[in-house]
Amino acid sequence: MINDVKVIVCGKEYKIRTAETPNYVYSLARSLESKINDHMNSGSGTSPYTAAIMVSLSILDDLNKANQRLEDIRSQTKEYVDEAGKSRIERDSAVKEIEALKAKIVQLENMVKLKQLKESIE
Repeated sequence: MINDVKVIVCGKEYKIRTAETPNYVYSLARSLESKINDHMNSGSGTSPYTAAIMVSLSILDDLNKANQRLEDIRSQTKEYVDEAGKSRIERDSAVKEIEALKAKIVQLENMVKLKQLKESIE
């Protein structure tokens, strides 16, 4: 569903067409205006336009860093999945080897019993 939302940022009205809920868009607008006002009130004496540019750059920086962290997490997760796959293959191989060794033990125990039986008959 597409929503037409009107927001006011720094005294100027903007009409936004979005799939997001109006409340979400209002909260974004409030947050943006708050950041712009904080920047303007920081003593830098900048205009709302300059403050908006500075806030935009800061938000883009945050977004780029968050995307990089996300990519790092994806890469690390892939490494963990690959390691888990290798470990599973090694475990399966070890289980097969254990089963083969158990069968060999049973075979050797039977040979010992047979030898003991032959010796007791002689």
